[in-house]
Amino acid sequence: MPRAGLTPDAVVSHALGLIDDQGPDALTLAAVAARAGVATPSLYKHVPGGLAELRRLIAVRVTEELATRLAKSAVGRSGDGAVEAVLRGYHAYAVEHPNRYNALPQAPQPDDELTRAAAELVEVLVAVLHDYGLQGPEVIHAARSVRSVAHGFASLSIAGSFQRSEDLAVTQDRLIGVLTAGLRSWPTA
Repeated sequence: MPRAGLTPDAVVSHALGLIDDQGPDALTLAAVAARAGVATPSLYKHVPGGLAELRRLIAVRVTEELATRLAKSAVGRSGDGAVEAVLRGYHAYAVEHPNRYNALPQAPQPDDELTRAAAELVEVLVAVLHDYGLQGPEVIHAARSVRSVAHGFASLSIAGSFQRSEDLAVTQDRLIGVLTAGLRSWPTA
């Protein structure tokens, strides 16, 4: 019988706490079980697919968190302001949760739940790009561009790659300006 209060969602929360504290490489079923106060075999009652399934559930949760953060960042904004808010929200999430962000697979295996979560994230980007008049394939190209800029800046920031003394906030401002200028002149066909 599964331990009262322990659910697949709770197991993911324990795993994310472990990742937040010790990094993605610390993720093992034994470490999560110790954090949850159960024996390792007990986790299989909640995550039958073991570590692979737990990693998948973590990817779903983190993608959902990121999509929610971006949606909240964009609320009440449009055009350049919405893109700026999304880029800043993306960066803030990665900086606040660097280990969690690094746990996201960059080439996930096909999975209905993860595909749904990723689609939610992309839909936020597509909605933000609506004010630029982009449609069809062009909105997808633009969304990919926004996501690439967001991921690149966030990844380099949390990796400590920006070692120069110049203010990182100014760099982010310039990057946002370049991206929004490009979106305003994006090809429509």
